[in-house]
Amino acid sequence: MAFAPRGPKASFFDVLDQHRASLLASLRRGGGEPAGGGTRLASSSEVLSSIENIIQDVITSLARNEAPAFTIENRSSWENIKFEDSVGLHMVSHCTTRKIKSDSPKSVKNFALILKILSMIYKLVQSNTYATKRDIYYTDSQLFGNQTVVDNIINDVSCMLKVPRRSLHIFSTSKGLIAGNLRYIEEDGTKVNCACATAVAVPSNIQGIWNLITDAKFLLIVEKDATFQRLLDDNFCNKMSPCIMVTGKGVPDLNTRLLVKKLWDTFHIPVFTLVDADPHGIEIMCIYKYGSMAMSFEAHNLTVPAIRWLGLLPSDIKRLNIPKGTLIPLTKRDQMKLDSILKRPYVACQPFWRKEMEIMADSKMKAEIQALTFLSSDYLSRVYLPNKLKFGGWI
Repeated sequence: MAFAPRGPKASFFDVLDQHRASLLASLRRGGGEPAGGGTRLASSSEVLSSIENIIQDVITSLARNEAPAFTIENRSSWENIKFEDSVGLHMVSHCTTRKIKSDSPKSVKNFALILKILSMIYKLVQSNTYATKRDIYYTDSQLFGNQTVVDNIINDVSCMLKVPRRSLHIFSTSKGLIAGNLRYIEEDGTKVNCACATAVAVPSNIQGIWNLITDAKFLLIVEKDATFQRLLDDNFCNKMSPCIMVTGKGVPDLNTRLLVKKLWDTFHIPVFTLVDADPHGIEIMCIYKYGSMAMSFEAHNLTVPAIRWLGLLPSDIKRLNIPKGTLIPLTKRDQMKLDSILKRPYVACQPFWRKEMEIMADSKMKAEIQALTFLSSDYLSRVYLPNKLKFGGWI
């Protein structure tokens, strides 16, 4: 045993074990993990060659007295997105594209910035060194203007070259946290034990971690850092041992999503989400499970369709008699977000999710996880989550 369990009796996990068995059976029926039609890890020579080909096209255009342009797949159109239950949202093979022209006043700066970042990536890959997105922004913060510009261009380049961002030798600084029954070794040989009293930062190089060890019965993704910290304070990881908790502190960054995917691929343990009963929380859960439009070109490396919704369910609000005074009216923006999610292709294969969202839409109210504290200060960790996990209260 990698860890000495200190949690509930073995019989507590019976339903969880049955759920895991059904997940494994489903994987076997489907022939294991879906074959990757998306991006794959590329060798340094492949990345360098791809960049050289793009630059050669630019030179050829100039030699012909033509204005060079970059052709990039359009990641902001649902027309280019296909949904598969086993993968999530991913880009179709032949999708519409957009041109970043060097002779257009609207796009000439973007063209120049792409060239600059391609040059920086080439140097990083060639010298086998790495940089964060923040490092790249600060090489010329006045030129880039803001970090979002850099982030979008890096995603465009990754999509254009058809390689994952980590093959470009660019990392993002992790904001996520992990705690519980997990050990691993980082690329530089550092041994990490997540079973400490405080949480561990999600690594910046998920690809580089190895020798992952766990006895965990489940992985709980917690939407908000405040809820995550409260569960840590309540000693939830030990009370429900063996388990793992992860938070992306709101909308998850790439590294947190990569970590959740790696844990699923490595251990195939049940993965649950704990989010607010509001459209924003549901959106975050959908990103972990089915991916996002913006990163659909890398869906095969990021999505975990086996994820289940543990709470807070809109139906729990009435079932638990949560005081009406703790509920919050849906804003117009909330209603628009909810309507948008209900129209997405994956909702058709999630009738129970649809029912929960319709309950929210009909009530025109939302609730934060903290609303459970009005039942008792430790209701979430002492009653709500243990009962959900013991009796299979997920959808």
